[in-house]
Amino acid sequence: MKTALYTLLLVLFANFQLWSQEINFPDDYFGMYSGPLDIIGKSGTQTIDMEFHLQPTDSVGNYQYKLVYIMNGDRQERDYTLVEKNKATGTYIVDENNGIILDDKVVGNRMYSLFEVNGTLLTTFITFEKDHMVFEIVTSRTKDQRVTYPDSDPNTEVISYPVGAIQRAVLQKQ
Repeated sequence: MKTALYTLLLVLFANFQLWSQEINFPDDYFGMYSGPLDIIGKSGTQTIDMEFHLQPTDSVGNYQYKLVYIMNGDRQERDYTLVEKNKATGTYIVDENNGIILDDKVVGNRMYSLFEVNGTLLTTFITFEKDHMVFEIVTSRTKDQRVTYPDSDPNTEVISYPVGAIQRAVLQKQ
């Protein structure tokens, strides 16, 4: 019991420390990050090189948001724009500069996004730290859903989506 209480207090203190730090997103995290990206799917794991660029622009509230995937020396660059909609509420969008707009939510040092493409749900988590960032995408096909109902309330539908693939990278700030 003492160990559990001590662990709980330690976790609460660590979370308080994180939330009490003054974070200025995105300014505190400008830079270029790079490292290996693991793509984990049904057929195993594939690893490719990746870069993430977050930089200011000349336009207030707009930031360069670039993803680079490198396979066999070939660079696939995706030049996006991160647009601040409401900094106080952490409301941003990622404009893919091709007609596609993705809603993002920033809480502390973490960005969240959830969207669907051709029947596949994608959830993106980007967590910034002082010297690195963690980039994660989790996918699930909507047609693979499982629908269940609690015994106590047959009118409450619960839909579960099995994870199909995971992309995960710990990218070092350059």
